[in-house]
Amino acid sequence: MSNANEEPALTLSQLPLFPLQTVLFPGGWMPLRIFEVRYLDMIGRCHKAGAPFGVVCLSEGSEVRRADPSASPAGDGFAREAFHPVGTLAKIERLERPQAGLMMIHCRGLQRFHVKASHQLPHGLWVADVDLDEAEAVVPVPEDLASTRDALQRLLNNLLAQEPDALSELPLQPPYQWNDCGWVANRWAELLPVPAELKQRLMSLDNPLLRLELVSDLLDRIGVDR
Repeated sequence: MSNANEEPALTLSQLPLFPLQTVLFPGGWMPLRIFEVRYLDMIGRCHKAGAPFGVVCLSEGSEVRRADPSASPAGDGFAREAFHPVGTLAKIERLERPQAGLMMIHCRGLQRFHVKASHQLPHGLWVADVDLDEAEAVVPVPEDLASTRDALQRLLNNLLAQEPDALSELPLQPPYQWNDCGWVANRWAELLPVPAELKQRLMSLDNPLLRLELVSDLLDRIGVDR
């Protein structure tokens, strides 16, 4: 039962979406190479306006739009694309144009959203009406999961020791929030060699402590030394 005093969810209308075969987590740092016409225009507009776009994980189809020779004559001739209903807002923090028809961007994950309705425009871009989740509460890392946090710190230190001048290219970007269950769980989940479907389930979990516990179990199964 909902509380009568609860704030209504903030809704964004016609949010442009970027369906990928990976998952963007809140607080994450994602490089993207943009070359499809449907995204070049969208990213250019978002960057100029300082507006976010939405990243969603594909459940069917590929990142690049492909023709479907078996498609119905009544359709648009392209392979079907489908994506999970929980995604993450992405803020463009760096954009480069190394050549005509190519953009290189780095974006940071903001808060999660739930897709209410979506449709595909004639040139292939997906747009959606979404409800934004509230920012996740900070839950301190408990003592029994401290080794999971400490292993992530060691990993970052090792990466910096190997490439001291490559901080801006590393998957772990400041600000670091070492005593936040959600932040630590999200950073591990981005790095783990597990299917996108599992990463999507972790990202969609509302409980940051449970997410970190599940990540810790995955590290045990994979055999990561802590």
